[in-house]
Amino acid sequence: MSKDAVNTAAATPRTDAAQVPADAGDAGYSKDLKPRHVNMIAIGGAIGTGLFLGAGGRLHNAGPALAIAYLVCGIFAFFVVKALGELVLYRPSSGSFVSYAREFLGEKGAYVAGWMYFLNWSTTGIADITAIALYTHYWSLFTDIPQWVLALIALAVVLAVNLISVKIFGEMEFWFSIIKVATLVGFMLIGIFLLATQHKVGGQTPGMSVITENGGVFPHGMMPVVLVMQGVIFAYAALELVGVAAGETAEPEKVVPRAVNSIMWRVGLFYVGSVVLLALLLPGSVYSADQSPFVTVLSKIGIPAAGDVMNLVVLTAAMSSLNSGLYSTGRILRSMAMAGSAPNFTARMNRSQVPYGGILLTCAVCVLGVGLNYLVPAQAFEIVLNVASLGIISTWVIIMICHLVFVRRAKAGLLDRPTFRLPGSPVTEITTIVFLLACLGMMWNDPAVGRKTLLLVPVIAAMLVAGWFGIRRRVSATADQELSQLTK
Repeated sequence: MSKDAVNTAAATPRTDAAQVPADAGDAGYSKDLKPRHVNMIAIGGAIGTGLFLGAGGRLHNAGPALAIAYLVCGIFAFFVVKALGELVLYRPSSGSFVSYAREFLGEKGAYVAGWMYFLNWSTTGIADITAIALYTHYWSLFTDIPQWVLALIALAVVLAVNLISVKIFGEMEFWFSIIKVATLVGFMLIGIFLLATQHKVGGQTPGMSVITENGGVFPHGMMPVVLVMQGVIFAYAALELVGVAAGETAEPEKVVPRAVNSIMWRVGLFYVGSVVLLALLLPGSVYSADQSPFVTVLSKIGIPAAGDVMNLVVLTAAMSSLNSGLYSTGRILRSMAMAGSAPNFTARMNRSQVPYGGILLTCAVCVLGVGLNYLVPAQAFEIVLNVASLGIISTWVIIMICHLVFVRRAKAGLLDRPTFRLPGSPVTEITTIVFLLACLGMMWNDPAVGRKTLLLVPVIAAMLVAGWFGIRRRVSATADQELSQLTK
């Protein structure tokens, strides 16, 4: 709904004329996602390569205090998803936070939210296909195949899955999540057994002595822990998928609260719990950025084929991320296209009620990533990962700003808040926004990569401004047309 239409609705007495506004981009979707799909999408969003692979380098740099970083970032990530969950129950929409930004911040807010999210997932998609190619090269069978060819094959497979139907997407994501959860649970059981039996790992007896004899909880001081925060935030990216998926489930009011509330204990168990176990089993200095920390532990106790198993799991996590990225950007771009702020073809749907236009646009950017893999295969992953972090932080900030406006309007009696609520408003939203912006600022302390990434902010801002001036007349015309239909 346009900003003018929302303002009109807000000024109208609470009668039938002031119903919860609708998003034209929500029309035409099936409701084929089952509760188990949404629950596992929530789990899949909370568990990915950020844990399976990224935790190794972060443990090396920050030591056992990484568990604290995961806990702190996990709490703020939970606040973001809780706020989004409340907005979903107020009005389920496949446009998710872009639709809410349109209602509470106006068309400019929706425009920025949508294109920054597209930047996040399109660059994450490049990182994913790069990761898939790198992980596949682990096996000698695929060593001779060029990295860009493997990246292109991965993209083609996931694209086909997304275009068939939302039910197939849900099934694929369900089983991807099952694999990730089963692997983590299996490792944690092995880790607990090693601790309980005092079985030596790499020649050392596991337990608190591993931490106390190797520099304690903060072996390198506080600064490394602060610096890893930005990477940890990226590890939690995709939690907001619950909001997008809610638009294609039959009973969001039942499914979403369960999925959102379970995120907190999943973060505590899988992220914090596994990092604590890793820290108790081996010193942080033993772990490295180029090997999964789980492989490091399993190889130290002589488990055969540990590398093969974990490489398959990390490959699954990357495929899951790519799958989710195509799914969510397709829905977000359709919501934007219906308001005039994205190309018209991204609003198109196929016979299976899949918005194929937006999915193909994201794939087109990912194809550029295939080219990046051809030109600079060694640097491709690092380049796009940092750009994606700008997108996810801006998305989360916009969600919290939307929730602030939402609560303000509820207090003014202009709308009703659901019983499922983010606690502590407005302190919770403001604290979360400050924390996210601080994480962004911390990137300046990393001159090699982070500082260069921050220097892209003015460039991205200039592109957004130029883009807005290019489409504002079309957005205004679309809003006027929608308003005239509402007032008939």
